[in-house]
Amino acid sequence: MNEIKEYNKTIFESIKHTDEFGNEYWLARELQEALEYKEWRKFRGVIDKAKEACANSGYEVLEQLVEVDKLSKRNNNAMVKIEDFKLSRYACYLIVQNSDPRKEVVALGQTYFAVQTRRQELTEKEYSELSEDEKRFYQRNLTKKGNYSLNQTAKKAGVKNFDQFHNAGYKGL
Repeated sequence: MNEIKEYNKTIFESIKHTDEFGNEYWLARELQEALEYKEWRKFRGVIDKAKEACANSGYEVLEQLVEVDKLSKRNNNAMVKIEDFKLSRYACYLIVQNSDPRKEVVALGQTYFAVQTRRQELTEKEYSELSEDEKRFYQRNLTKKGNYSLNQTAKKAGVKNFDQFHNAGYKGL
């Protein structure tokens, strides 16, 4: 049972991405493979059902499922644009809920996204119960971590003058 739980976590964590603001997202084409859908057109039907469920539950569909194009290499080495989606955790949850329940990996995905979504809800509830000073401290730590991550990324990209780098960022704001 522990092996299944670890596989469950690993398969969906391994395709999770984080944007420059620390927001988690998944790509639909990668989720399609993880959920063992061989054809995009069939998986696209699942995405459409998830979009409908999202809209019916009062969420903004375009915030949960962001359409993105990406380049794909065909067998003849030609590059073509293909449709993909940048998915929130909630969108992934809706997709696995609308996927083929006969697939074992779908059941694993349903468990994974339900547990992770619930964990996030609890965190938000706990945050709302913090005092103003505790919220400030929490936000300060998030900013500290974000700045560290930004500096590490800038360093890897070859930035040498961090004063100018940060000043340009503030001017951009």
